[in-house]
Amino acid sequence: MSETFVKILLGFIVLWPFAGFVLNGLGWHGNSKKAIARYACYMVLSSFVASVVIFFAIKSHGAYTVTYFNFLDTGSLKISFSFQADQLSSLFLLIITGVGFLIHVYSAAYMHEEEPKHYARYFAYLNLFIFFMLLLVLGANYVIMFFGWEGVGLCSYLLIGYWFKNNEYNYAARKAFIMNRIGDLGFLLGIFWLISKLATVDYATVFAQAQSLSNFDVTMITLLFFVGAMGKSAQIPLYTWLPDAMAGPTPVSALIHAATMVTAGIYMIARSNVLYSMSEVTMNIVAIVGLVTALFAATIALKQNDIKKVLAYSTVSQLGYMFLGLGVGAYTGAVFHVMTHAFFKALLFLAAGSVIHAMHHEQDIRKMGGLKKYLPITHITFLLGCLAIAGIPPFSGFFSKDEILAAAYAKNPLYWGLGVAGAAMTAFYMFRLYATTFLGSFRGTHDQEHHLKESPSAMTIPLIILALLSVLGGFLGIPEVFAHDSHLLKTFLSPVIATGAGEHLEHGTEYMLMGISVAIAALAVIFAISKYKKTPELGEPAGFGKILSNKWYIDELYDTVIVKPLNVLAGFLKNIIEKSGIDGLVNGVGRLVNYSSRQLRLLQSGQTGSYILFMVLAMIVIIFLWIDDHFIYKFISGLF
Repeated sequence: MSETFVKILLGFIVLWPFAGFVLNGLGWHGNSKKAIARYACYMVLSSFVASVVIFFAIKSHGAYTVTYFNFLDTGSLKISFSFQADQLSSLFLLIITGVGFLIHVYSAAYMHEEEPKHYARYFAYLNLFIFFMLLLVLGANYVIMFFGWEGVGLCSYLLIGYWFKNNEYNYAARKAFIMNRIGDLGFLLGIFWLISKLATVDYATVFAQAQSLSNFDVTMITLLFFVGAMGKSAQIPLYTWLPDAMAGPTPVSALIHAATMVTAGIYMIARSNVLYSMSEVTMNIVAIVGLVTALFAATIALKQNDIKKVLAYSTVSQLGYMFLGLGVGAYTGAVFHVMTHAFFKALLFLAAGSVIHAMHHEQDIRKMGGLKKYLPITHITFLLGCLAIAGIPPFSGFFSKDEILAAAYAKNPLYWGLGVAGAAMTAFYMFRLYATTFLGSFRGTHDQEHHLKESPSAMTIPLIILALLSVLGGFLGIPEVFAHDSHLLKTFLSPVIATGAGEHLEHGTEYMLMGISVAIAALAVIFAISKYKKTPELGEPAGFGKILSNKWYIDELYDTVIVKPLNVLAGFLKNIIEKSGIDGLVNGVGRLVNYSSRQLRLLQSGQTGSYILFMVLAMIVIIFLWIDDHFIYKFISGLF
């Protein structure tokens, strides 16, 4: 395939979703909802088809780097607007456009009650989200990546606060935007540091010259990059925005959690694996933060009763596993888990949306139960998603999570032990969610039960496709212990990603680790179903459960330690510095001029006698001064 054709095709992959944004954002007037949805869906589908073509071109001929124009040229620093289509970016193209397309199709039915103008606005934002994410993964340098990075942050704000008349949703959107800006500052500082040392941001040049960087420079650059990843991919302490992002429509949650925004941090570190592999300090920090986040978020998910909140904290936990994989050098495993997670987490969110749709927007699982017989397709697809995320073989989550845990064991057995504990909690809370929602007897209202029915095909077909991918997707990464050269994803990504640590374990050890993790997960599944099938937790949690239900009171802690002091400081600056100080000075000058003007206007009395008197006095003074040029000097001297 010629480079010119690839250049054109890559341009279209990015521009088609942007065209959908323009069409629905500016030209929706007079269009039906069906036309609006078609524009949005067809644009993403076109990008997916082109991404498939690019994928096979790269598989056959290798990577392509194409330049469209010079973005910045300041002498020593040259930054081009370039795209790099290689094994890593092509895989993400398929995930973003493929899963993104299914979410668009699902949205067409899920959002059908919206007014046409808001329906068009929703799909315009959705298309724009895809555009910026494609820009992020295709950029051939960190500056183009950063443009996409900021763009997905903007789109998350727009979509989380889509129902803008609800102030709580607006607060959630603002919270996501601000917390991401905190992380983005770290990423931006890392880019500036990189420029100051190498005078370039192009991936190929940076990685080729990486050995010339000192250990301190590499550590600081990678740590600053990781701060950006912590914000975008919701790691401690910048994770609290992601559960609140549930304020947006459910398909938005699926898009953010599965195919776009939260995977950006994983992609950035995987893309920068050459730099990260040079800093043991950064690698350890990434692994520890990821592991702590995975465990911490899993404990919170144990006691959540909002169906979307359980899945949200599950996403935070699963992202922690991905960072654990990155931190122990299992870059392929982390990317593999991004892929499988995109399948089963998109499936779980969309299936949850199907439940919410059937329950007339009810999200409390304590008011559900027994939905298995009313929503058969949603039930079976949700069950398959739960089996996948629980790591039960042969579902996709088993293969990707096992690869990360094996690498964690090779690095430090304690990492593995804690990782297995997190996996056990994952299996438990997911099947607590499954059993409470779908098994037992229905606990909702009679009116809700009367109207329960399966979702339309536009919603169930994406569920079926994602369920198949959740079941079969793991076979792209079958461990070497089962068959030589069976890890197709590792072979494909090998030109751009370093070898992982877990690949050097003895086969007996790896079988043992697999057996233990699967056995513990299976026991957690059985225990959860037996515990919650007939006796779900219907009351408010007490004791330690209340702490978990209230998310360890982290939001309250942030509010007390950060938000309230900042509000006090802002009030001081507003009332004392701004109003009394700056405004007082400026307004004081205005009042002085106003007062002086009022006094001076009294001279204009309108009485002729007064004007003659002033004129005579002025003439006397002038004549007196002209009589002797030195009069004033002599007068003053005489006084002393």
